[in-house]
Amino acid sequence: MVQSWPDDSFLAFTRQHEWGGLAPVSSQLSNGVRVIQHDSGVIEFIPPEQSAALDVVLSCAVHGDETAPIEICDELISALMREEFVPKSRVLFLIANPAAINIGQRFVEENMNRLFSGGHSQGEGLINRERERAKALEGFVIDFFAATPRTHTRIHYDLHTAIRDSKHEKFAVYPYQNGKPYSAEQLRLLAALDVPVVLLHEGPTTTFSYFSVNACDAHGFTVELGKVRPFGENDMTRFTQTKAQLLTLIRDGLNIEATPRLTSVQIYQVQRSINRTQTDFQLNFPDDVANFTSFKQGDLLARDGSEPVYAEQDGEAIIFPNAKVAIGQRALLTVMPVAMDKLNVA
Repeated sequence: MVQSWPDDSFLAFTRQHEWGGLAPVSSQLSNGVRVIQHDSGVIEFIPPEQSAALDVVLSCAVHGDETAPIEICDELISALMREEFVPKSRVLFLIANPAAINIGQRFVEENMNRLFSGGHSQGEGLINRERERAKALEGFVIDFFAATPRTHTRIHYDLHTAIRDSKHEKFAVYPYQNGKPYSAEQLRLLAALDVPVVLLHEGPTTTFSYFSVNACDAHGFTVELGKVRPFGENDMTRFTQTKAQLLTLIRDGLNIEATPRLTSVQIYQVQRSINRTQTDFQLNFPDDVANFTSFKQGDLLARDGSEPVYAEQDGEAIIFPNAKVAIGQRALLTVMPVAMDKLNVA
């Protein structure tokens, strides 16, 4: 039997066992769906007959204060547990950092989205529980994708919300593909997710989505769904299409014919990743400047100690600015729009 959850909520159970380390528990619902609670915050649903060759990982709470994705995942888990539908796809839900949820902060000791692809063991090694949790999450993802034939389509949506407003409310980061072409099918699926803006990242990172791309040969994406807000303050109607598409993927599998055309997707490409190297790092624009705000060539974007950082070309836009990151980490990305026909898309 699945362990007893307070108020029938897997999220509430997870928050009561914030660092995990629980023994796996398996059960079967009356509709034949197998449920494996691998750990606190880690739950898998296996169809009685997997007619869709699709394996989906949905992760949330890599940053604990990004509540809308947590609520979306909690609603989907509850719907599956109430047997509201029978899935045709396998799905693994990961509530990544329950301890950060409990304190309403981005992280407890260290930004978890800089700890994957072995980042958890670099430097001083496994020195805190967030590093230990990141390593454990890697293992759950590897085991999940390895359990079915490689002919299955593998998708990992790592769901987030951004610290600041954005000129594009919903957008996805498409991680570095290690030389492979970008997938037209996956871009159309993102548009169906109500995420029509995609940012291409041009190098390896320690993000969760890149881990799945690099280690599991999956289609992985960091999906930004608006702005950080406390529990109870999200307008969940803004995620109606997103939730419906996630439900469709789990319940029915892939239906590319029903997705928007590729021409509906707007593409940006990363130009520069600007790291904070000095204690005195300052952004040269207010905190309410939105992601994707563009600048003119020569505009001062930031100062890293005594070194100024200027926009190198007209239209260069900023994304994910955060002057408070740890020294050595990325404080700012700059991006430029790019035409689809300029990309290697298959």
